[in-house]
Formats: sequence, structure tokens, C-alpha cells
Amino acid sequence: MSDANGWETYSKLVLQQLETMSSGIESLRTELQDVKGQLTELKAKEDRVQDIKAWKEKMDDVASPSQVKAALQEIEELKEFKTKSVTIFMVIQALMASALALTNMM
Repeated sequence: MSDANGWETYSKLVLQQLETMSSGIESLRTELQDVKGQLTELKAKEDRVQDIKAWKEKMDDVASPSQVKAALQEIEELKEFKTKSVTIFMVIQALMASALALTNMM
């Protein structure tokens, strides 16, 4: 009898350990899925970084950063010139219209 009772206790202990290990394995699977998701995100970010790096290399072949900066500065200067010239043109047009109106009145 004591032999059967010992086996029953031992089998319960083994079953409990198996259940504990099963829950541990399930938690490891969940963590592994999280790690896989994070790895996928990192790969996507790495791909984007590689694309940006390739774009930068192509841009460096076309123009250096200092050349791009100088070109942008020139564009700003041209925009200012355009604004000033259009304003001066409008003022001259207004003066001409006024002078024409005055000559027609006289």
C-alpha cells in the first residue's frame, strides 16, 4: 500500500513539474513572438536606412553638401530679386498710369 501511495505522490509531483514547464514554454513562445516582431521592425528600419544611405550617396555624386547649400542660398537671393523687381515694376506701372492720366486731363 505504501508503495502505491508513494507512486501516486510521485506522479502528482511529476505532473505538477510538467505543468510548470508547459507554462514556462508558453511564456517563452510569447516572448519569442515579441522578439520576432521587434526583429521585423528593426529589419524594416534597416531597409529604410539603407535606402537613405543610397540616396545620400547618389546626391553626393551629383553635388556636395556645400554646393547644395550654396545653390539654396542663390535660390533665396533670386526669390528676393524677383520680389523686388516685380514691386519696382508695379510702382513704375502705377507712375506711368498716373502720368498718362494727368496728360489726358490737361
